[in-house]
Amino acid sequence: MMCRYRGKFPCSGMWLVGILMGVSILFAFPAAARMTQTVYFEGTDHELHVYRSSGREPGKTLMLIGGIQGDEPGGFLSADLYADFSLLKGNLIVVPRANFQSIVLNRRQVNDDMNRKFGDDRKDNYETKVVGILKTLIAESDLLLNLHDGSGFFSEKWEGPDRNPLRYGQSIIADCEVYQASRQGKPLWLGRMAREVVDKINSQISDRTRHFHFNNHRTGEKDSQHKEQRNSATYYALHTCGIPAFGIETSKSLSLEEQVRQHNLAINVFMEQMDIRPETPGIRLDPPELRYLIISVNDSLPVLVENQQTLNIKPNDSVMIMHIAANYERGLCADIIGFGTINDTRKRVTIRRPTRITVRKDYHPCGTVYLALGGAEGKFPSDVSVAGTNGGGRTEYLFFKIKINGEQRTYGNNEQVKLVKGDTIEIEDVISSMADPSEFVVNFKGFVGDRNRNEGEDRGYVIDTGKDLWTHYSVDKQGGKYQVIVELRQRKIGNLLVELEEPALDYIVLKTENNAMQCVEPGGTAWIDAGKPIRLMDIITNIQHNDRVSAFLAGPGAFRQLLKMDDVIPFNGSTDYSSSKEYRLDILRDQINIGSVYFKNISGDAS
Repeated sequence: MMCRYRGKFPCSGMWLVGILMGVSILFAFPAAARMTQTVYFEGTDHELHVYRSSGREPGKTLMLIGGIQGDEPGGFLSADLYADFSLLKGNLIVVPRANFQSIVLNRRQVNDDMNRKFGDDRKDNYETKVVGILKTLIAESDLLLNLHDGSGFFSEKWEGPDRNPLRYGQSIIADCEVYQASRQGKPLWLGRMAREVVDKINSQISDRTRHFHFNNHRTGEKDSQHKEQRNSATYYALHTCGIPAFGIETSKSLSLEEQVRQHNLAINVFMEQMDIRPETPGIRLDPPELRYLIISVNDSLPVLVENQQTLNIKPNDSVMIMHIAANYERGLCADIIGFGTINDTRKRVTIRRPTRITVRKDYHPCGTVYLALGGAEGKFPSDVSVAGTNGGGRTEYLFFKIKINGEQRTYGNNEQVKLVKGDTIEIEDVISSMADPSEFVVNFKGFVGDRNRNEGEDRGYVIDTGKDLWTHYSVDKQGGKYQVIVELRQRKIGNLLVELEEPALDYIVLKTENNAMQCVEPGGTAWIDAGKPIRLMDIITNIQHNDRVSAFLAGPGAFRQLLKMDDVIPFNGSTDYSSSKEYRLDILRDQINIGSVYFKNISGDAS
């Protein structure tokens, strides 16, 4: 899993249920709005990108799932518009492309129907792994919308083969009219909620034949015609997590733009219902177009290859597609035809015969780069050369090849790198068409690698951003922003902005013997039953991969014990839980405490 932009996890600002012994805790949310992106299964055909937006004011959390079935683009293109959504109040968890592999193939499913795997399914395939992540996210939400495109038009009465009770299009689906066993202990009036949403949506749709209707599947009933939905995401959300959940189905008979627009209408009304205050996104359906690929041959410095250009290499050279630049940022993959898999981005692939690289936005091809064998002589590594320029001109480019905590990344000129103080960064090299990299001076302003001979050249040093930087040379003079400057013959030609934030604990996740989950923020208290086992399940920080993060249980006197994930937290049965002798969990990065939580026996007496 890779976390691209960490922030406050939207578990905060909602009533958490499943707290030990029925105790509910309300967490306060920070004043600033936050956005995060987390990538699971990176580099595979089934990469899963999760986007979170949290408002300046606390509120409820809405989860959107798109693309769980890959041949329903209206749903995943609509969800895509909410991935970078800025909120004033409340939280969003957005999974635009739950089943990326099936989207690229433009098929409903690959191995199994992913929306039928939320029951007791233990198959060892990628769909099972993705559903495991989705279940965790659903449990953090207050309401789930699963976005689909359905056939025909739903009608409670038979009006024809394309408009009848067995069609799904233009309907809001729930598994029952009312559900009693909710997370809050109150009935969930799903039918009433859906009908209110339907009325508001239909008031914005002038064509009555396009109106939405509430579709009660009565999934749990013996005579239900939709028993297969008992293994769906909405059924899991309702019956396992106790939250309202709906399937939003637009009709495949509509144009793609209509489908996206009407999904947006439904999402916006549900957000209004939950008092989540957003800015309405626009719809962007421009034709996708590849601009260029950044490709490394035999692990050498990468070269830039534009759409429709040819990269000349030798037989048995290995290539790695490091970056795709297009007029869209999400839903992109590169397929080396005849080699690798459907998504060969960031994979090392040996090329034995001429071929091409097809770039797709979702399932739509948007560009091609050709690979030819027998490369021409030149200054490029391994006799690599690029032929077939577009427009006859030379494209100037500059990229930074860096490592963050040992993981390689590529950033464009004038981009920003967001790090947490204590992260390590190494500038491996600069990739440019303007000159040989040896002619550049690459200077991390605020860092001196060799204090006996400071020549301003900082490539190759592993820089600890927690202790190796001089605050005086930071852009803001407070140690929050630093510049990496590239100069060629004393002329500035490149810049990379490095932004640092303090390491921070967002919350910890605990699990009891009955699988109830509890989130506790730093400074908060976990109410426990000391006679029953409780496990440490997760530590959520703003630190990528929780690099160098550890947890210690501290108690009365000098008691201190290192804990690992899934460890049972040891409590002494004779412990006095008075305020002067609390147990606490200290979360450290290296030797710096980034947050603590406290434990209290729920009865006040140890057992």
